[in-house]
Formats: sequence, structure tokens, C-alpha cells
Amino acid sequence: MPFCRRKRVVLTEPSKDLLASLKSNPKREVFFLKQTGEIFENYEAYAARMSFYRLKQFQCEVTGKSGLDYFQAIESERLEARTLHSRFSPILKPVVLRAVQWQVMGRLDHLVEAVYDRYKDRYFKGENGFTRFHASVETVYPPKYFENVEARDSQKETRGAMTESDNPHHHLSDLKISAKEYNAMDPPDKYYYWVTILEPERDKGHDKTRSSQEKTQEVDAVGSLMEVTCHLMSRDRLSFSKSILRRFIRDCVDRDAALASPWLVKPAIAKRYSVSSEMPENQRIVVEEAKRGESDKRKKAWEDKDGPPNKKFKKSDEKAPSITLPIVSKKEREMLEKAEKQRLAKEEAERIAAAKKKKPTRYPAEDLDLTMTDKDKKAGMKIQKPIPSRTALPFNDFPGTFESFLMTWNFLVVYGQPLHLSPFTLDEFEGAMRHSVEDPPCGLLAEIHSTLIYNLRTVPFNRHNLVLSMLRQQEQDGGESPAVLGNSIPTLNEAMADIGNNWERVPLRPSEDRAGWEDALIGCLKDHATLQSFPQVREIMTKLLFAPTENAEGDAQVEGQSPVPLAWTTPSTVAERYIHLPPADRIAIIAFMTNLAISSKAVHAHMESCEEQLTALRKEKIEVNRAKKAFTEEMSHLPSEPKAEASASVSAAGTPALEDDAPMADASGSEMGGSEAGSEVASVSTKKKGGKNLQKVIQSQAKQRKQAPAKETKSEQKRLEDELSKAERRLEGIERDFRRLLGNVRVKIMGKDRFYNRVWWFDGLGSASAMGTAGSWQYGTGRLFIQGPSEVDMDMLRVRQQEEDLDARRKEEEGEDGILGPDEWAVYTEVEEVEEYMNWLSIKGIRENPLKSALTKWWPHISAGLKKRQGAKLVPEARRSSRVKKEQGNDITKEPYMLWTNKKAATT
Repeated sequence: MPFCRRKRVVLTEPSKDLLASLKSNPKREVFFLKQTGEIFENYEAYAARMSFYRLKQFQCEVTGKSGLDYFQAIESERLEARTLHSRFSPILKPVVLRAVQWQVMGRLDHLVEAVYDRYKDRYFKGENGFTRFHASVETVYPPKYFENVEARDSQKETRGAMTESDNPHHHLSDLKISAKEYNAMDPPDKYYYWVTILEPERDKGHDKTRSSQEKTQEVDAVGSLMEVTCHLMSRDRLSFSKSILRRFIRDCVDRDAALASPWLVKPAIAKRYSVSSEMPENQRIVVEEAKRGESDKRKKAWEDKDGPPNKKFKKSDEKAPSITLPIVSKKEREMLEKAEKQRLAKEEAERIAAAKKKKPTRYPAEDLDLTMTDKDKKAGMKIQKPIPSRTALPFNDFPGTFESFLMTWNFLVVYGQPLHLSPFTLDEFEGAMRHSVEDPPCGLLAEIHSTLIYNLRTVPFNRHNLVLSMLRQQEQDGGESPAVLGNSIPTLNEAMADIGNNWERVPLRPSEDRAGWEDALIGCLKDHATLQSFPQVREIMTKLLFAPTENAEGDAQVEGQSPVPLAWTTPSTVAERYIHLPPADRIAIIAFMTNLAISSKAVHAHMESCEEQLTALRKEKIEVNRAKKAFTEEMSHLPSEPKAEASASVSAAGTPALEDDAPMADASGSEMGGSEAGSEVASVSTKKKGGKNLQKVIQSQAKQRKQAPAKETKSEQKRLEDELSKAERRLEGIERDFRRLLGNVRVKIMGKDRFYNRVWWFDGLGSASAMGTAGSWQYGTGRLFIQGPSEVDMDMLRVRQQEEDLDARRKEEEGEDGILGPDEWAVYTEVEEVEEYMNWLSIKGIRENPLKSALTKWWPHISAGLKKRQGAKLVPEARRSSRVKKEQGNDITKEPYMLWTNKKAATT
């Protein structure tokens, strides 16, 4: 049996309810796992078990190979077991199994050593071995025949006529006797074996040294008898060695996990080789004594380590036993007693300190094991999370309606590309579901139904499937099926007989505002739906084809009586009645159609395309990260920016002296007043000015030469910074594209909090990107959804409830109104609420740490969507009416859902 994390995999047993239904309902449908023989009640359990078996975490029990899935490990064990059993000597199999049965040894290696030492020099009748020849053991003579040659020779003609009482090795099964002691009692070298030569030696290395006469003698010896001892014999290493023996024993025996449990041969193998499966009484006593000895040994080791508990005296008049002291003086006795008391007090203090000392907690830890400290409160961590709103969820008044509403919106937005449908927000979808005005019509409703109808034309269907389903139901009810909303099955079938029969060929053109989509919807439901796959279809069809009677609508209700249900018996058209269809029924229709559309070829091809794009994105991300690392390393090797020194401009060849002396020379020249003196001074001044200009040129050139490398370094640094910035932006784009494409394959939760509440964020999935073409923020829901624990998580919470008062903690940290039931939904619509929720999460928990990291990673997009939705000034959900009416002063055409247009609509 394969191992998983060093534990043997145990197959799942059928539940008690399933075993009970074997008698009450033998035709009950179940899920059968053929490879293991396991039976499951539902598909979820079957899929979970199959997913577990497909994990690469199993280990082959025989070979020890790891990194296999369960079925690979089983196949490896079967292959190795088949090879092992074909190689291992069949004569030795029952002998070895009888020897290891009921043996009490801690390690398998010790058992293998004992068996190998016992059998390595002992051979059995019928066993093949090697001398100079390949031979088979014909007769075994125990030590009593060692000195009696005549007795051995007398058996030569009968060939193995020895009685069963003369069968040797009769004490081999007692492995409690060591090999050394047993060999002293029954020496293996005093056994003689008569062997039948089967074929000569096949050692090609000695063929050249042997003469042809010797070879002829060896060939002639085939079939004759030879008398040998164990020193002249050996076994094939492929059939008997410690490794082969270990694999054989491990494959054939098993042992319980209890202390000092004996090794047991597996029942099927024991039955095949006639090994007794009933423990003898003397062996049972040995096993019990071994268990008792091991238990006492462990208890003594524990007491020696921790010491016996101190005895406490209950009665005040009882005194502790006095310490026996030698006869000494009174003063010395008091000193000894005081020292003894101090020693005992010190030991007691050390024991109490060791008991109080706890092992340091390693983070991240189990969230429910963590408690909030003062340090966490000072860091800004919230004690209680903000209470999410249940009333802000659309259509949450009817069980299951909101889940269907959210699921259908997610499908239509995620698969907008293969459906040729532009993305729209959840609020716009809600407005379309509540639209109840005939003029103007809602374009979003027409586009949603039309694109689904086009898609379902490619999904296989049966003509008049719904009609046949209702007729079968009528036959099961004995020909008189109860009426629904005042209409029987024949009346309903007659009403929808001539509607939508050619729905798969009706051109629902965008230029004509998808005219005729209502009748095509009826035809689509007639051919795709059944009473089993769509239980509400009969009631919905009645509401689409009939109008309520005037008497039923106008009758006043008598006080104190229950309201009279409406009777929908007045024939009408689908185009007139769809506007009056309740939102819950509209959502049910679209949910049924989207469930069928998942199996369409267009959706499957789109999913495969997304998988390919995800693979390409993974590769691109690796390349971008490599380039980013290269740019970072290149920047680290750039020289530091040179600093401008003030002395650099005033250090060349006495230039400052020339600049200071020039005004002085001009002044002295003017004071002298003579022409000669003036001309002489002028010439000197000209030379000085020329030298000054030359020095400036030299300095300027030197400065340019010094600044050239700095400019190059600065430009190179700017280039690398630009490249790094581009790489960062591309990585952000890859993350957004990865989330968008992954949403086409599967929608993943953001994470779970400490009480297993699931957090969902549906924006940026599929065809609805989180960023617009011009870099603007976009949103789909603009909210953060919280879903209560699943049934599996609730079971874990119930187990935790047995250890501590978890309900009180949940009330304290979640609030009494904030506790969500199993799969119950709530929502955060404000930025401040989400920020408080993030501050409530702890980074020390194994669930909340990744949840907080995910929320932090996408916080710019989450907060932008929340703010943008808040800025749209939508009508609060709690006050929104279930019907949208065109009131005076309220122009419905300016509602966001009415302004939506399908830019991806197919032209044909």
C-alpha cells in the first residue's frame, strides 16, 4: 500500500447511510472509483478523493520511490512485487514467512538480519544453488549423518526416501535464539547435501585454462549426484540477499502501530503458503510480556527524566517524613534541615517555572490559536471587524437568487469575448433585471438573451424536449397532473406549440434592436429545458404565455384570510408579458442558459486559448524579471556621480593673481602719465590679458573633459532607470492580464479569515479589465463580498467549539450581527469599511496573512473601484424598489443600464 507523508493510505469505507440504502434502495446511483474499489455518495466526494490521488506526494512501499501519484505508486508496487516474487526462491518463501510470523522486533532491519544469518548457510530440498555446477538439492542430511558415511550412501539409490521426522532445520522458526547460539547447537557446516547437477559452470573466464577433456567430463556429469557441504555451495544473489530478503519481508508482513506489536504475515499470503494466522498461547504470553516490559521501560525513563510528583499532605496535623540525620549537635542539625528545605524549595520553583514555560510560537500559526495583544492594539489592529451589509446585496430576499444573479453576471462578463458581449457593471445588470417599462425597451436585456440564444444554437438539443418532459410527468401522475397558476399541462403545451419553432434560424440583428428575441427564447427553452433540469420552467412559461385574470387581480382579500393566488389564464404574447416577469424568474432563465452555454464549443475554445496565453505570460514574466535583475546589476556597477569642487576653477598657474593684479596695473599706469611709461604699461597689460584668456580656454577645456564622463554616467543611469520603470509597469500589466485570463478558467477567492469566511473580489476578470485603454480605473462590482464558511469549514469550527467557547469569541471579534452562517453572503461597499477590515486581519495567521497580502497587492484597484462606484451616486440598495417605474421628472433613458451599448455585437 503506498505511503503519503510517511503514513499508509487507508481506503475510504462506505458510509452507514450508503450501506443502509443497499437494502432499502439497491438501485441508488453512486460514484465508483474503479482503481481502488471505493464508493462515494456524491460527485464532490468522488472528485476530492480523485484529486487527492492525483497529487505527486505518494511513495512506493516496495522500492521507496517518492514523488508519485497514487496510481503510479500502486503500479510500481505491483511491478516490483511481481519481479521480486519471481526471483525469490519459492522453497524459502514458506520457511521465511513461518519464521517471521509473530516475531516482536522494533525495526524491520533487525528482523531481516536475524533471518539472513539463520538461513545463509542452510539449504532445503528442491532448492537450486551453485557449486562448480548449477545444481538442485536432492537430499539434506543433518549432523547425525556427518560421521556415518554408510548411512548416507544407503540412501543414494532411493534418492530422498528420508522420513518427515528426519527433516532438518526444525528449530529455525525460533528467532529468539541468536544465530551464534543456534549454530553452536546445530552447526550448519556438519550438514551434507546431495545435489543433482543441472548444468556445468558457465564461467567464460576459465574456458581457456580448461582442457577439452575437463569440459567433456563436466558435460557428462550433468544429471549425476554430488555430495557437498555448505562451504561449497552458494545461492544466486538475485534470488537471496539482504536487500531481496528485506523487500520480500516488507511486501509480505505488516504490523500495528501499538507498542511492541508483533510482525504479522498478511492474511492472503498466509493462506497461500499455509502459515498459521492464529497466535499460539505461548507466543501470546511472550507478546504481552514484551508490551508490558516496553511500557514499564518508557514509564521509568519518563520518571527518571521529570522526577516523581511531590506528595502534598492534605491534613494539617500530618507532618512530612523527617530526615534521618546522624547524631550531631543541635546547631548542626538545624543547619542541615535548613539546607534541605532550601534545596526542596529550589527544586519546586524550578519545576513550576518549567511547567509555566511555553515553547515559542512559530508564525504564521493557526489563526484561532492567536490572541490580540496590547502591542497589536497599539499598532492599529482592530478588535472587532466592521459588520458587512446583507441588505446591500441585490435580490437577497429570496434564497439562492443573489447567488444565481452574481454567477450569471460573472459568466456574461468573463466570457464576453466568445459571447460577443461588451462588459457591464453589476449595478447595470441589476437595473436591467428590474426594468419593467415597455417603452423604451432595455437594450441590455435584449443583448444578453440574444447572445445566449446564438450560443445555445451550437449546443446539442432535442426537439420539443420540454413538451415530452411534461407529458412524461403527466403519465407518472396518473394522467391528471396538478395545475400550476391555473393552467394544466395540455393547456400550456397548446399555448406554446406554435411559438419559437424556428428559433435556431431566426436572425436577431443588432440593427433591428434584436427584434423577435422573446419568441426565440421560448423556442430555446422548449428544446433545451426539462422539468428535471429546470424545475421552475413550467411556472415561468405560464407567466410568459398568459396574463393574470382581471377577477383574480381585482378581488379584495378578506381580513384574516390568506391571499388568494393569481390565476394566469388569459392568453397573451411573450413580448408583452416578459416586462412583467419578476426579477427572480428572469435570473433563473439566464442562469439556466449560462449553465448550458458552458459546454459550448466557443466557450471551450476560449478557455483553451486563455490557457495558452497564461503559459506565454508566465514565460514573459520570467524574461522581464531577468531583464530587471540585469538592469539593477548594471546600475550597481556605475561609478558614483563626481562632485563639483570649488577649488577646481581657481587652481591653474596663478590665474587668481592675474585677475587681482589687473586693476592695480591700470591704476598705476594712469598715475604715471608719461607716454613711454603708458605704452610700456599698456603692452604689459595686453600680455596679461592674453594670458588670462588663454588660461580661461584651458580651464574650460579641462572642465569639459572632466564633465564628459559625468554626463555619460548620468545619461546611462537615466536610461537604466527608464528601463527599470518600463519593466515594473510591464510586470504590473502582466499581473492584471494574468488575473483577467485566469478568471476565464476558474475564479479564485482572495483568501479566508480566521473564522473561515471567504473573501471575493470579482473585478478585473475575463473581458472586463481593471484598467481602461487610457489608463483609467474601471470596475465591475465595485464591492468586496464576504461569504460564510463552507460545510467542511463549519465542521472544523465545530471541532474547535468543543475545545473552547468559540461562539463568545466570534461575537466579540465579529459582532453578533456580523456572524455569517454557512455559505451566507454579505458585502462591503465603502472604502473605510474595507480598510477597517484589513486592519482587523492579522499577519500572524496562516489564513489571514495571505488574505491580507492579496488585498494589499490589489488595493489600488479595489479602492479605485469602490470610490468610482460611490461617485456614481447610485440609489442605495436598501431603498431601491423592486420595480423601475417611469415617474414624473425621472428620465429612465439616462439610467446607466439604459445608456449601455454592445460594441462587440456581431453584425450577422
